[in-house]
Amino acid sequence: MDGAFRSGKTDLMAPQLVRYLEARGVRHIFGLCGHTNIAVLSAMANTSLRFINVRHEQISAHAADGYARVTGRASVLLSHLSPGLTNAATGVANAALDCIPMVVIAGDVPSYYYGKHPHQEVNLHADASQYEIYRPFVKRAWRVDTPDLLPEILEKAFTLAESGQPGPVLVNVPMDFFSAQIDVALWDRVSGGPRALAKPSLDDETARQIVAHLADAKAPVIHVGGGIALAQAYDELRAFVDHMQIPVSHSLMGKGVLADDHPLTLGMTGFWGMKFTNETTLAADWILALGTRFKEADCSSWYPGYTFNIGGDGSKLIHIDIEPQEIGRNYPAEIGAVADLKAALRVLTRVAREMLPQGRKTPGLAEKIAAERAEFAAQNIEMQSSDAFPMMPERILADLRAAMPDDAILTSDVGWNKNGVAQQFDILTPGSILIPGGFATMGFGPPAAVGAKIAAPERVVISLVGDGGFGQNPAVLATAVAENAPVIWVIMNNNAYGTIAGLQKANYGLTHGTTFPRAADGTEQTPDYAAIARAYGCDGVRIRSAAEFRPALEAAIASGRPTVIDVAMINNPTPTSGHWNILDIYSPDGTGGHATTD
Repeated sequence: MDGAFRSGKTDLMAPQLVRYLEARGVRHIFGLCGHTNIAVLSAMANTSLRFINVRHEQISAHAADGYARVTGRASVLLSHLSPGLTNAATGVANAALDCIPMVVIAGDVPSYYYGKHPHQEVNLHADASQYEIYRPFVKRAWRVDTPDLLPEILEKAFTLAESGQPGPVLVNVPMDFFSAQIDVALWDRVSGGPRALAKPSLDDETARQIVAHLADAKAPVIHVGGGIALAQAYDELRAFVDHMQIPVSHSLMGKGVLADDHPLTLGMTGFWGMKFTNETTLAADWILALGTRFKEADCSSWYPGYTFNIGGDGSKLIHIDIEPQEIGRNYPAEIGAVADLKAALRVLTRVAREMLPQGRKTPGLAEKIAAERAEFAAQNIEMQSSDAFPMMPERILADLRAAMPDDAILTSDVGWNKNGVAQQFDILTPGSILIPGGFATMGFGPPAAVGAKIAAPERVVISLVGDGGFGQNPAVLATAVAENAPVIWVIMNNNAYGTIAGLQKANYGLTHGTTFPRAADGTEQTPDYAAIARAYGCDGVRIRSAAEFRPALEAAIASGRPTVIDVAMINNPTPTSGHWNILDIYSPDGTGGHATTD
């Protein structure tokens, strides 16, 4: 290191690392202890940093993911080596597939023992190769080879995690480095840099081209994805939509970026999308895609005739995204632009107001959308009001929506609680739903809710999850109690991995390996999650009739206590109008039809 950046004043690495994180505005660190990271934990004592202790590293990764989604900044995960790092891998990969910024700091074996089989070392194929485990899914994996490089690497790590298309990064540190003496000036050198990079926007000429195409279009659609949420461009999206009067469809990850009660919200596309939404996107002459990857489920496995028909004589595509690789990945674009969505929408709205001072007029469009919504909603009224027990999933969603504050944060998991919510549950405050999209990780929702509550303690946070998902890591309850995080977990309990059980039943006529045994008398699901909640120190309620659910939920919200509500549920299928080509189950030639299970 250049002597110009040395002061001669040294200190231990761990305390300097903690001071650096404090200076960056980090307030919470998620993780689990191990002999490789206790120097950092010890340095955190009596500082402003709060360590969010967990009982399994996957919990810490999902909680850090939820925290980052709410704050919009990179969360920090502190991991032990080898089994700690692999336990956290699923949660970090989930964050990576959903482009959530996260800095993972992992302890490793002492540098002086590389390759000698020290305790828990990963070295079967190469020495000092623990960091390689994360390489397929993080934006960058650093192995710190000398203590003096850590300040520079950490600064790069935060910048990379939060810039461009966000995502997790890994900083792998041999444990002896945390106890090394390094020059204080090395940290001072990086502390003066920008904490956030300026983001690219659209130039006026490109914006005018886009607005002109949309203004002249006969049946344009704006299709939005999770990139709007990452850019927190909710107000900017609404302003542009209101001026241009163009209907808005969304991907799974785009759920709620424009409130579901907005008159121009069409709903979700693809396999679990509404028929009217898919018909509208299929018939569009121009599509403005904002922050979306056009992933499989959102596009009916990309088969023409179901959701999108982009290219050739079909729809013309304008695609704006912060990541160049996403533009044209699955559909050819007439115009492609790399830009931050918040900045791009500001320019588009300004240019649209200049070119169309009175706005674009679409008489009757809002009324048509309202009529289609009402028709779809009418199909569910009977089940939403049903007194059947186990409960209808539609009734659970309806009662939850009635009891939940408009600005409450809802985390979903995988199954009915994801697909049904995306299709049938109104999100009224943009950015208030957290969904595991790309990785679709079962077990994401319960710990993500804890992370969200820590990030936004003033808001009600509810985790809607299946019994299969909640059963992945029930030890999240211990963390909620320790952190006084009054999350409410609503378990839609069908005593099965319901989505897969329904799929197997419909196509193979059995449910082998997809359902759980019931109590000895065959009447109740096991285990009793309400009883487990009480054992951890939470409140626990097991619902015995449909009429009990909403009052129990309202009481839980009012209590300010972490609460598990275990609700027995009938495994009704989520209605589908799109197509999903899973070879050997659904066939693309039409003989397999549409999937009818969830």
